This record gives sequence, structure tokens and C-alpha cells, in this order.
Amino acid sequence: MQVLDSLVNNSISQIGFDKANNASRSLANNNIADIDAAAKDFEAVFITQMIQQLFAEVEVDPIFGGGNGEDVFKTFLFDEYGKILSKSGGIGVAEDVKRELLKIQEL
Repeated sequence: MQVLDSLVNNSISQIGFDKANNASRSLANNNIADIDAAAKDFEAVFITQMIQQLFAEVEVDPIFGGGNGEDVFKTFLFDEYGKILSKSGGIGVAEDVKRELLKIQEL
């Protein structure tokens, strides 16, 4: 549970509340598509954080790679995995985020 809380906190800080605030303001302008996009972006970052944690302890075979270049490109790969998984249905986080953004808008 502590790891999940850490992942959520990292995702929130990475997306930032600016995106949620912008999405909330856009709803006032009758643009729910921005709310959906912000929720999907949040889910993509959350999934990316989970994938990074999954592969954190995987050792690189020195014959086939390693080094700083691989570390950099690995983050790009994980970002793309997160985006693809989010776009293809995700894990259900986007709907919860969207619901919370709509509640915030009601206030």
C-alpha cells in the first residue's frame, strides 16, 4: 500500500495541479474534452510510474547494453508504454480522476 501511495504522489506531482485546474476551468467553458484529456494524461503518468518501479530492480546484461544512454531511452520507452496503455483502456484511474475533477468543478 505504501508503494501505491508513493506512486500516486509521484504521479500527482509530475502532472501537477495546474493541468487539473486548467481542465476544471475549461469545464466552465463547456469543454469536457479537456477534462478527459487531463484524466488520461494523469493515468498515463501513473502507469509510467508503475512500470518504472517494476523494472527498477531488473539488471541490464552488460553484453547487450547498459550505461547512461540506455537509462535515458528506457525512460522514453516507459513513457510511451504508459501512454499506449492509457489510450487502450488503461487501468481505470482516468475515470476516477475525471469524476473527482467534476466534483471539484461543482464546488
